[in-house]
Amino acid sequence: MADGYESLTRVYAPHTESDIREMLDAVGVESLEDLLRVPDAIALAAPLAVPPGLPELELQRTMAAYAARNEALGYVSFLGAGAYRHYVPPVVPAIAMRGEFLTAYTPYQAEVSQGYLQAIYEWQSYVCLLTGLDLANASVYDGATALAEGAIMAVNATGRRAILVSAAVHPNYRGVLRTYARGLDLDVEELPLGGDGRTDFASLEARLADKRFAALVVQNPNFFGAVDVPGDDVRRIVEASGTVTIGVVAEAMSLGALVPPAGWGAHIAVGEGQSFGVAMAYGGPYVGFIAANKEHMRRIPGRLVGRSVDVAGKPAYTLTLQAREQHIRREKATSNICTNQAHCALCATIYLAAVGASGLRRCATLNVERIHALSEKVVAVPGFSRRFEGPVFNEAAIRVPAAASAAQVLAKLRERKILGGVDLGRWYPQLTDCILMSATELTTDAEIEALASALRAIVEELDLVRA
Repeated sequence: MADGYESLTRVYAPHTESDIREMLDAVGVESLEDLLRVPDAIALAAPLAVPPGLPELELQRTMAAYAARNEALGYVSFLGAGAYRHYVPPVVPAIAMRGEFLTAYTPYQAEVSQGYLQAIYEWQSYVCLLTGLDLANASVYDGATALAEGAIMAVNATGRRAILVSAAVHPNYRGVLRTYARGLDLDVEELPLGGDGRTDFASLEARLADKRFAALVVQNPNFFGAVDVPGDDVRRIVEASGTVTIGVVAEAMSLGALVPPAGWGAHIAVGEGQSFGVAMAYGGPYVGFIAANKEHMRRIPGRLVGRSVDVAGKPAYTLTLQAREQHIRREKATSNICTNQAHCALCATIYLAAVGASGLRRCATLNVERIHALSEKVVAVPGFSRRFEGPVFNEAAIRVPAAASAAQVLAKLRERKILGGVDLGRWYPQLTDCILMSATELTTDAEIEALASALRAIVEELDLVRA
């Protein structure tokens, strides 16, 4: 082991033996082995039982047997709440999984990264088209961190130290925002949820009157799937106060059907692009996006790829703005932790190129149709009803019978291999009797009927109607 370390040191590190000795003395250990030794409390008591190597065919059979133990494949799912089951065309993995894409991360050397720079440029262009805003960055970690980064942009633009966020914004997004805000000594306050499942803007004018707030954060469709577009009166109040409106899009597919954020007054749009050809993958990795008006160009975190021409007059792509710590002085960076999800953005770009504008609109329309079909079937079951009325996109809050709780009904559905949705009481104490159910273009009539039949059986089993 010592010989191995010494050879690595000689090959890869310029340190002399005296350099190494000096560093070890400073740390307080005798050798490199001591530095890397696993403490006895957590060290393996015996070697790992690693089986011997297998021929390829036998290895395939072994892995197939392991995969068959995954019981999730036998469940019907109506889960949503920020991660959505959508169709991924075969062209997406066929192109995205090519070796030249899989090994790329960050195009530090633009002259030899033209393919990836072009893909990022096209991703930015799609985000601008979908949001209606002037510019977009190369992507960020996910929708929640995109919101936090957008809030920092608003703070930098206004010099104010408070954020006003709707209670109808995804709870996890609000949690991440509060985490960022704590480190930056920002105040985060909330607008209440209205009785219709949308943001209650009644107190907005009074809240913005003292001009403390850098940003107003609204999600459309909101966490409950409700179309939550601020009206013209809200827009006038926000503009008069000098506050930056941040539009959150947790379900990117909605951009194919609903008014884009720029259309209802958002200066900055942030969100999650997972629905565009990125697998659910147990919750990640995903791809966040940030788009903004030109006035925020030098505040947007990460990188912006631009298109120019080379000396031969051919198209050439370059990192036009690089406002992060690898490229500029750390104290000048807009964000020191803004991560580019380049490969996920590539998947989303291929998806959007494949389906096109008409295909995206059709897919979004199917999502609207599917949630309405689901709602109609579920509310026809005795005791179940829509918690909020009004237009929704691919998910809706469903109230269970008065004698039951959402958790109880969901547990009974799991016994029947149905993942019925999300218990809203997890985040909203006043909604413990409500389930957030989602339906996408992949949700079939047979699955909806299976859910409705299971709910009818649960009502009878628990005698919920008479109770």
